[in-house]
Amino acid sequence: MIFKQMQYFISIVKNNSFTEAAEENYISQSAISQAIKSLEDELDVKLLERKNRGFTLTNAGEYFYKQSLFMVDEINRIKQTMIRIATQKNDILRIGYINNYCGLEVHKAIMKFSDIYPNIDIEIQTGNHEELYELMKNDKLDLIMNDQRRALSEEYVNHFLYTSTTYIEISNKLALHELKEVTFEDLKQISCIIISSKNQQDIELDYYGNTLGFKGNFIFTETLDEARMLVAANKGFLLIEGVPNMKETKDGISRILLVRNGETVEKNYYVFWNKLTTNILKEEFANILEKEFKTNH
Repeated sequence: MIFKQMQYFISIVKNNSFTEAAEENYISQSAISQAIKSLEDELDVKLLERKNRGFTLTNAGEYFYKQSLFMVDEINRIKQTMIRIATQKNDILRIGYINNYCGLEVHKAIMKFSDIYPNIDIEIQTGNHEELYELMKNDKLDLIMNDQRRALSEEYVNHFLYTSTTYIEISNKLALHELKEVTFEDLKQISCIIISSKNQQDIELDYYGNTLGFKGNFIFTETLDEARMLVAANKGFLLIEGVPNMKETKDGISRILLVRNGETVEKNYYVFWNKLTTNILKEEFANILEKEFKTNH
């Protein structure tokens, strides 16, 4: 039990909050509070000084926190090694997600999934909408986090995640960055930066031009980092995914809400996988990812 209590204690100190630590570990606040009280009773030492709704670490708590970090890492390493020795093989979960997604939910879900299944190797790949579908259809990815551009297929599990408003990223060198929202008409004199491999460019042009309705020029890049560098250099604007309720400005770039016909542009996001290959690992990852989106949005 003390190992789990140590993990809870680390989470509380890291988040500086019992509430956030409880959410992070998927337990109630009363349960995590009781776990820490039991830990203090077992150690016969006070680790936290509780003050109103907050707390401070005692000297013993500071020492225990630092030692716990080393011990938890070492115990996890031992557990993973034992599992690998016992099974003599590693299962793999191959995950894909859309390449202009900017949120942290996928990364957090992968971390939590790895904590639960330390013997499962994870391979990660990004791509545009069609690339991800092709990789999944050809059994090169086990599941994908993707936007919905077509009718949902009964051949696949369509695990809904969230509905996101769409933003653009634009250079602060442009006066447009002061606006709270923009339309594609406002942006027609500015190049649209699209993240795509060369063999998918025609598909992306059709989607951005005919489906979304942008009539300006296009610039293609193959990575999100490269696209953002072009935005910072005032070469064009970028549509981004996974940033609902985030409009902050940083590094000379602003995020602005995209609207069409007076309404925000919205997209639905799902985890997709082939129904015939459903297993507990895919379901567990999809559920963890869904919880991350619900927690953050």
